[in-house]
Amino acid sequence: MSTTAAAHAPHHADAHDDHAHGHHEDLGFIRTYIFSTDHKVIGVQYGITALLFLFLGFSLMMMMRWSIAHAGQPIPLFGPLLETIFGSKFAPKGVMTPELYNSFGAMHGTIMVFLGVVPLAFGAFGNLLVPLQIGAPDMAFPKLNMFSYHVNLVGGIIMFASFFVPGGSAQSGWTSYPPLSVLAAGNGQVFWLVGMVFLISSSLLGSVNLLATVIQLRAPGLTWMRLPFFTWAQFVTGFLLLLAFPPLEAAGIMQLMDKVAHTSFFLPTGLTAGSVHIAGGGNPLLWQHLFWFLAHPEVYVLILPAMGIVAEIVANNTRKPIWGYKSLVYASMALGFMSFIVWAHHMYLTGMGTRLSTFFQTTTMIISIPSVIILTCLVLSLWGGSIRFNTPMLFVLAFLPMFGIGGLTGLPLGFGFSDLHLHDTYYVIAHFHYVVAPGTIFALFGGIYFWYPKVTGRFMNEYWGKVHFFTSFIFMNLIFMPMFSQGMAGMLRRMHDGGASYAQALGPGVIHMNVIVSIAAWSLGLAQIPFIINFFWSVRHGEKIPNDNPWDATTLEWQTPTPPPHGNFTKPITVYRGPYEYSVPGHATDFIPQSEPA
Repeated sequence: MSTTAAAHAPHHADAHDDHAHGHHEDLGFIRTYIFSTDHKVIGVQYGITALLFLFLGFSLMMMMRWSIAHAGQPIPLFGPLLETIFGSKFAPKGVMTPELYNSFGAMHGTIMVFLGVVPLAFGAFGNLLVPLQIGAPDMAFPKLNMFSYHVNLVGGIIMFASFFVPGGSAQSGWTSYPPLSVLAAGNGQVFWLVGMVFLISSSLLGSVNLLATVIQLRAPGLTWMRLPFFTWAQFVTGFLLLLAFPPLEAAGIMQLMDKVAHTSFFLPTGLTAGSVHIAGGGNPLLWQHLFWFLAHPEVYVLILPAMGIVAEIVANNTRKPIWGYKSLVYASMALGFMSFIVWAHHMYLTGMGTRLSTFFQTTTMIISIPSVIILTCLVLSLWGGSIRFNTPMLFVLAFLPMFGIGGLTGLPLGFGFSDLHLHDTYYVIAHFHYVVAPGTIFALFGGIYFWYPKVTGRFMNEYWGKVHFFTSFIFMNLIFMPMFSQGMAGMLRRMHDGGASYAQALGPGVIHMNVIVSIAAWSLGLAQIPFIINFFWSVRHGEKIPNDNPWDATTLEWQTPTPPPHGNFTKPITVYRGPYEYSVPGHATDFIPQSEPA
C-alpha cells in the first residue's frame, strides 16, 4: 500500500494525529459508542450491523445451494448443527427439508434487502457522509437518528429470533403472499411481520431526518447544483423511503391482524383451511399491490446510493469532472418518480387486463431511460481520464457493466407476453441479483475501501483488496450468468431440490449447472475472507494516511480532520464552487476543494 501514499504530493495540511479540538465531557463507553447521537458513530453502527446481517443472509444462501445441488444429502460440517438448532423435523440427520429450505429462502431475501443492503447503503453511508458533504455539524435531529438505529436493531433481533421459535421462521417467501403466509403454521410469520414494522419505522425516521438535514443544514454557498451527486442520490432515496414504506407498514399490520386477530383483510370469501372456514371478504391481490408499491421503489433505494458512490469514486479516480452532472441529477429525480408507477409489472400473472398491463409495460420501458442516462454519464466520465486503478475504482468499474446486464435482462420481464414464460424462474433471480449483487454490493464495497481512510485514518491493504475484487468478480458471474440459461429452459425458483423433480423435462445439462453455480457460491463465500480480515486488521495495522485528504478529493468530507471530531469542522465552512473541479487548467494542483475561495 506504500505506493498509494507515495503517489500523493505533500501539499496538504499536515496529518492530524491528535484532534482534541475543544474540550468535551467524557461521556463514557455506553454514551459514546452505543447510545451516541453523533452521526458518524451511528453510521458506523449501521455499517457494522448491516455487514453482520449480510454475512448471515449469505450463509443461509450457501446452505440452500447445497440442497439445490445435492438434494437429500446431509450438509457437510453444518448439518449436525442444523439438526441441533432446528430439530429432526426440519433437518433430520443434517438433511435440509423443503420446509427448512423455504424458511431459509424467505429469510435470505428479507435479511439481505431490509437488514443488509438498505441499512448499509442508506443508513451507514448516508449517516456518515451526507452531513460531512454538506458542511453540517450533525444530522438535523441527532436523538431521532440514534433512535432510528436502535429501532432497526430491534427489528433485526426479532427477525433473527424467529429462527428459534416453534415451527421456525417465516416460510412464505420474502414477498409473504397471502393466503399462504396468513395460514402458515407456527409463529415465524408473526415475528416476520413485527420485525418488518420495526424495520420500516426505522427507515421512515431516517428518511425524514436526512431530508431535513439536506434542506436545512447546507453550508453557506452550497446551492442545490453544488451538491455532490452522492448527496443528491441519498436525498432522492430519502423521498422514496418516505413515500413507499407507509403502504407496506399498513399492509404488514393488516396481515398481522389476519394472523393473530382472525380478520380477513387478505383472505377471500369461501377459503377453507383444513376444517376451518374463513369468513373472508378480503383480497389477496391487495397485499401484492401494497407490497410491490414499496418493493419496486425499493430497488432504486438499493441502486441510487450505489450510483452516488460510483460517481464520487469515478470523478476522483479519473481526475476530471463527472460528465453531465445536471443530467445525472435530473435523471435520478425522474428515476425516483417513475419508480412509483411501474409496480404492477410484477403482477402480470394475476389476471390483469390488457389495458392495465399495457400501461405498466409502457412505464417499465420508460423508466429504463433515466437509468441509461445515469449509466451513460458515468461511462463517458471515464473517457480521456487519467484513471487510477486502485481497489475502489476496480469495484465501481465492475459495477457499470454488471448493472448494465441487470438492467437489460429486466426488459423481457417488463413485457407481459415474455414475462408469462420467465416469471418465477431462475431468470428472475439472475436479473435481480445482477442489479443488487455485482451491481449495488460492488459499489458498496468500493465505497468502504474509499472512505475507510477518513473514518480510521488508515488505508485498507491494497493487495488484498484487489484479491477480494478479482475473486468476487469471477465467482459472482459464475453464480448468476448460468441462471439465465436455467430460467429460459424453464427451471422454477423456490425448489429445494433444484428442479430434480423435473429433470426429465429440463434436461441433464440444466440440472448439472446447479453444481457449478453452488461451487461458485461457496467460493464467493471464501473470497470474502480477505475482505473481513483486511477490514478489521487495517483498523490498527493498516498504512497511515499521509494527510486528511489522501485521495486528493474535492468534496467537503475531505476538508475535515481525520477522523472528523465532534461537530465535524474546526472552522466555518463556505462553499465557492461545484463538487468536481478536477484538472482545472492553470491551477497548481489537479483538484480544487469546494471550500477553496475563487
